[in-house]
Amino acid sequence: MNLAYKNLLPEDFSPGSRVWIYQCNRLLSMSEVLEADAILQEFVAQWNSHGAPVKGFASIFFGQFIIVMADEDVTGVGGCSTDSSVRVIKQLEQKFQVNLFDRQLLALVVKDKIQLLPLAQLKPAVDNGFVTGDTLYFNNTVPTKATLEEKWIIPVSESWLATRLDLTGKAAI
Repeated sequence: MNLAYKNLLPEDFSPGSRVWIYQCNRLLSMSEVLEADAILQEFVAQWNSHGAPVKGFASIFFGQFIIVMADEDVTGVGGCSTDSSVRVIKQLEQKFQVNLFDRQLLALVVKDKIQLLPLAQLKPAVDNGFVTGDTLYFNNTVPTKATLEEKWIIPVSESWLATRLDLTGKAAI
């Protein structure tokens, strides 16, 4: 599976640009991606914060992750403008009958595919060798463009999950 994505991020955004990642509970179809992307582009084109245009970016990665970014070096993003981006994400949830806010669903690369695993199933997955320290994990908590570029797709052993696991074969959950 090709996990290259950095070349798809805007080069002209500062490394400190704020990032929000929304993970879909299923792979979107190509037509859904195209329709959702059109909605996201329309939102970004009119995104404002206190009347000033936000230098924003939004795109769908791997057919399953929506990344929204705001370059706060240009315009700070306040509560109302953040709320407006969340409203668009909720609109997409309803339109496509998906869940984009389930933080208990982990995305991992297993057998060259993105697999979703409920957090409650992590212990059995580790115990059975399905997940190891080398398994790639999508760390959707990255807060900035710089961390998105360097720490979004990382081995489980380098993620917050490692603190909850004994990666010698047994989970500590």
